[in-house]
Parts: sequence; structure tokens; C-alpha cells
Amino acid sequence: MSAPTVYDVAEKSGVSIATVSRVYRNPDSVRDQTRDRVLEAARELGYVPSGSARGLASRSTGVLGLCFPDYADPDAEADAVDDDAAVLYSDQIIRGMERAARRHGYALLIAASLEGGPRSLVEQVAGRVDAFAVLARTVPTEDLEVISRRLPVVMLAGPREIDHLDHIEVANFDGERELARHLVRDHRLRRLAFVGGEQDSPDAEARFAGFREACRESGLPVPNEPAVRVTMMTQAEGARAAESLLDRAGERPQALLFANDQMAIGALHALERRGVRVPEDVAVVGFDGIPLGRIVRPALTTVRQPMRRLGEEAVDLLVRRLGERDRDPVSLMLPVSLVRRASCGCPAPDSA
Repeated sequence: MSAPTVYDVAEKSGVSIATVSRVYRNPDSVRDQTRDRVLEAARELGYVPSGSARGLASRSTGVLGLCFPDYADPDAEADAVDDDAAVLYSDQIIRGMERAARRHGYALLIAASLEGGPRSLVEQVAGRVDAFAVLARTVPTEDLEVISRRLPVVMLAGPREIDHLDHIEVANFDGERELARHLVRDHRLRRLAFVGGEQDSPDAEARFAGFREACRESGLPVPNEPAVRVTMMTQAEGARAAESLLDRAGERPQALLFANDQMAIGALHALERRGVRVPEDVAVVGFDGIPLGRIVRPALTTVRQPMRRLGEEAVDLLVRRLGERDRDPVSLMLPVSLVRRASCGCPAPDSA
């Protein structure tokens, strides 16, 4: 079946070709009702709004795409003593994808910003690549459904939202449960506070669920919500969360569990400014295993996830899908490992 064209969209929506073009190039110049009609027709047809879209059905670009929001954290870059220390979660995935893409003879095109909205992100990538990977919740499900009719898509992280797409995630629930168990069983801590992200962050929510399960198993109160929710999981937000928890009435938590390392590192700085000792007064732990966690003092206890492998596996799945479009969809769960360091009170600098 040939790929739908702008002519098909125009005919189905009952407008001119010029109007369809304006919807994608200058949407504010088209009345809302007309724009919605055109976009609905495009979704139903599986039209990819790109000048290169027709070529997707007949030729290879030799390029794989990655859709990723921009997770830049200026505070992390300021703390780093070298470039490797400043590498964050998204950087590690990109490195893994680049390595695997070169191995398979592909280049990598990255759309790493949500400026202009998620639809703009899809348009930047989908018409220029043979296949692409996208982080969960970065692009609306209905848009991914449309794109996946024309080219292979693999979903990274989060729960599996579209059954017919290949999917990779890490064991977020298991990792956070094991980390909380370690604090309770090995360090005899009872007052634990979890700092999470927004509810639409699937990884952060899976980690909170693992935390809740560890509390349930240990006979601790099981919270319905994180002690603090943040909108952006950066060092600055982690510092603010730590300050907020210190200033609350009642007994101070014995341990702060952050949904990622960046927030935990920000908390370490905030606690030092307040004269709160880590781990003597409060333990601090994170999740991800970014290089910066080894450098801060005290070194950060965390759950290390295989971020580069996540990128490599994504490319391998895309390449296999390009060679065999009709094979059954694959869903992978990659393991994680607990890394015990000084910020929780462990004597060993880095042991799993």
C-alpha cells in the first residue's frame, strides 16, 4: 500500500491542498474547525506531515531517529570536574544508540527538545528517518499510532502503552524496592521520605510503587503520595524538596529517597548548607547511576540502571524490525543493580 499524500488528506477533509499545507506550516492561519478536520483526516489516513514522507515507503535514509525531551541541568554541569561527570540519563542513552547505530551502519538524528510541542518533535524526525525511538510520554499516543503505520517505532521506558510496538524498560519497581529494603533492614531506618516527579512520569511512578511495596513489607506506613512532588527532576528541585522536608513540623525523616540522582545531588548541597550531616543526621539516596554520583561527597548510594544498554537495545530492535516488519512485537525488561556508597552510611565506597 502506498503512503498517503497531501492530496489524500485534502480530499478526505474537503479542503484545498494549500489549506492542508498551511495547517502544518502555519496552523494559526487556519480556522480551528478546519484545522481539526484536516488533522483528523491525516490521523485516519496515517499521513506523515513531511516532504520526505512519500520516500519512506520506497527508499532507506540510512538514519535512525530519537525523540527525547531536553533534560539539561545547568547545576549538574557546574558540579562536574570533567565532561564525563556531567553525563546525565539522556546523554547515556544517546551514547548507547550512537554506538549501536554505527555498528549497524546507520546515522542517528536526535530531536531533543519539546519547543513547539510534541507534534513538532514528531514532524522533525518522522519524515527523515527509517525508524525511530521515543521516550515514553514524550509524544501523544495517537500521534505514535499514526507514525507507526509508516515506519518502525520502539518505546523507551515507562509502561507499554501500544501493544503492537517494540518496547524496552528497566526494572524501576524492583530497584527502588531493593533500595528501600536496604535502608530499613541494613541501616534500621524507619522514617523514610520519597521525593517523586509528576504523575505522568512513568519511571518515577514505578519507583514510588517499589518504595511503597518496601514500606508495606517492612510494616511501615504506606504513603498514598510522595512526600514531595517536583515538576522537573533537577538538582535545583531536589534542593528545594530537601529544604521543604527539613522545615516541616514533626520528626525529621531519617532517609530521603529521590526518584533520580540529579535531585539527590541537589539535596546533598542543600543539606550541607543547612549544617545537616549525611548520613549521620539523614541518609540520601538516588536512582539512575549517573557518573556525578561517584564524585559528590558523600558519594551517592543509588540504583544503577543500564542506560547505555537501553540505547543499544533500542537500535538493535529497530534494525531487526526493519528487516522483518511482521514479526511479533518485543518487550524487554532490563535489570538494575543497587550501588551502596557513603550517603546511606555504608562503609564501602562502591559495592553492589
